[in-house]
Amino acid sequence: MPDHPCDREASGVTDAVSAPVKGVTWIPGGAFAMGADAFYPEERPVRRVEVEGFWIDRHPVTVAQFGRFVGETGYVTVAERPLDPADYPDADDADLVPGSLVFRKARGPVDLGDVRSWWRYVPGAFWRAPEGPESTAAGRQRHPVTHVAYEDAAAYAAWANKELPTEAEWERAARGGLDGAIFAWGDEIAPGGRLMANTWQGEFPWQNLRADGYEGTSPVGTFVPNGYGLYDMTGNVWEWTADYYAAHDGHPGEHACCAPGILPGENIPRRVIKGGSHLCAPNYCLRFRPAARQGEAVDTSTTHIGFRCVLHAPGPEGA
Repeated sequence: MPDHPCDREASGVTDAVSAPVKGVTWIPGGAFAMGADAFYPEERPVRRVEVEGFWIDRHPVTVAQFGRFVGETGYVTVAERPLDPADYPDADDADLVPGSLVFRKARGPVDLGDVRSWWRYVPGAFWRAPEGPESTAAGRQRHPVTHVAYEDAAAYAAWANKELPTEAEWERAARGGLDGAIFAWGDEIAPGGRLMANTWQGEFPWQNLRADGYEGTSPVGTFVPNGYGLYDMTGNVWEWTADYYAAHDGHPGEHACCAPGILPGENIPRRVIKGGSHLCAPNYCLRFRPAARQGEAVDTSTTHIGFRCVLHAPGPEGA
């Protein structure tokens, strides 16, 4: 049986035998143009940023990988724990039950200013039951794990002797060497008519044409890698980074699109998520780009946020 494509190194990428652990790729250090001026306010301004070289997972952490972590450690995710009333003084006690945010497609056009039209807090939803208690992640072992809050992602990274990437590291890796390009593959959204990532086609949040073949998440490695041989850096799922969220130009950014809080009225710190997801649509959220960024509440888990890890170790010989 042939290897899955994301288990093989892309042409021109560091040979796996020189990697310190399986499944990572070396990203050379250097300066790059971070951010974008032509899209959303929170991405501004474009600035020159320098990072040291690092290793990064070739694809987001999968359901199978996260399952091994839970099996070995007995870890319980944030979505499986009761909510602390002290963190949500405006919430009803009946709402403070374990669960997670689940996307529900609208039946028709809705007010795009009201995220309640497509987000639901579903008791019993967590990484093994991504749509709620009656659902299962069986058959999705190679899909990115979802319903992971920041604490969950950080716990996995520590178990794997890795870390979560900084925002700058993540964006450097996502660009794949194409400094200043709009997308991870260049400046055309669909070069030659080919869809390059798992995103939303049609009118969000009610009409998903599934031209890319997927209604929700897709198996990692389904779409072509970027110039560094990395899969799913944009689209499929948003990814946690280690950085706290701050707007570079003083603008607070637009949280409602992709990063709702788990309950209204909370005062919870936010970390940066990057890369967009299968819910990103040009008519509403053109964020499947390396420069795109959102601030997500650290207590929140959803059907469209995952993560990948980095390793700060010596690079290949000559790097």
